[in-house]
Amino acid sequence: MASSKEYLDFVLEQLSDLDGITHRAMMGEYIIYYCDKVIGGIYDDRFLVKNTKTASLIIPDAPHELPYEGAKEMLLADIDNRELINMLIPAIADDLPDKK
Repeated sequence: MASSKEYLDFVLEQLSDLDGITHRAMMGEYIIYYCDKVIGGIYDDRFLVKNTKTASLIIPDAPHELPYEGAKEMLLADIDNRELINMLIPAIADDLPDKK
């Protein structure tokens, strides 16, 4: 099942307080970037973020889910909690290496 454009628009609205959010369509889903780092994506109308050390501390009870078969587990983020999401995304990016 592909993700809907409406769900993408909702996620982008929830993330609109953050400068540096971009996205790219990929095979019916959407990859989400923050400051040119992949922090997660939208898969089957679910907002999943990378399972970094800091993400696990900020959202310790988040369900672990597979974006697609064969992928690494990611965390299902509560996109409805705008304040939490806007704190989580920069923290995930800080855990990721800079682009080479």
